[in-house]
Amino acid sequence: MTIPTQEIHLPLLEEAGICLRLRREDLLHPVVSGNKYRKLKYNLEEALKQGYDTLLTFGGAYSNHIPATACAASEKGLRSIGFIRGEELTDSWRDNPTLRYASEMGMQLEFMSRAAYRKKKEKAFLQHLEDRYGRFYLIPEGGTNQLGIRGCQEILQPGDEVYDVIACAVGTGGTLAGISRSVREKQKVFGFPALKGDFLKKDLEGLTPQDNWTLICDFHFGGYGKVTGELIDFINNFKAGTGIPLDPVYTGKMMFGLLKMAEEGRFEKGTKILAIHTGGLQGITGMNGFLRKKNLPLLTV
Repeated sequence: MTIPTQEIHLPLLEEAGICLRLRREDLLHPVVSGNKYRKLKYNLEEALKQGYDTLLTFGGAYSNHIPATACAASEKGLRSIGFIRGEELTDSWRDNPTLRYASEMGMQLEFMSRAAYRKKKEKAFLQHLEDRYGRFYLIPEGGTNQLGIRGCQEILQPGDEVYDVIACAVGTGGTLAGISRSVREKQKVFGFPALKGDFLKKDLEGLTPQDNWTLICDFHFGGYGKVTGELIDFINNFKAGTGIPLDPVYTGKMMFGLLKMAEEGRFEKGTKILAIHTGGLQGITGMNGFLRKKNLPLLTV
């Protein structure tokens, strides 16, 4: 499958002598787009191969993974169960466009306290879920497991060896892990965490044996799902100037970071960068609902 790659033409890039292209993985599928398509691909194959009829997974209220899994399960004729972090959503989830869509796709939504949610990897807890809900194929939060990483290894295409740097946003780390396994020897992988904190480094060390990656932790804008007026303006201006929509949780922060680094001279002249658009555009509607309540500028849709 050939995915379009668009060169970003901006004065600051020309002044810095940097070539920046964006791989439009967001165009893979209307809903199951970007890294979610990659992470679910082999997990779905394995679930069907083993004869499962139910997928069970975990995610937050505005998770891209939840609606993607719900849609993918529906397309494959599978049942899906989504455990959502935050029991306070039990009576208000229909006001959330992400969760409402997942429900419309047939996903059974279950809401958990944050304390219970932290047990999601424990064997005893998972056995309790199987006793209650029956046999299921488990897809971890964000879709990051070895099969998800295998799917992300397919993001790079023949000819991508011309790039010096491959950049991606980082959530659970599966996308960066997959890319780090498939780059050429002299290529560098830059990951832009959407979460605040340095725990991701340890997680990534357990996901990939490669040491060709670096986390750029300066552009999380306060943490997961956090935005500022500066970020909103950047995303809107970027779309106006390039025609490319960015999501505010992941790719928007990555692109902001790359352009700020270029402006600050943190790349050598002549550097060729390939940035990966990991999708997540479904989250814009929900984010605009939040911004509207805060009387902040909205993202262009």
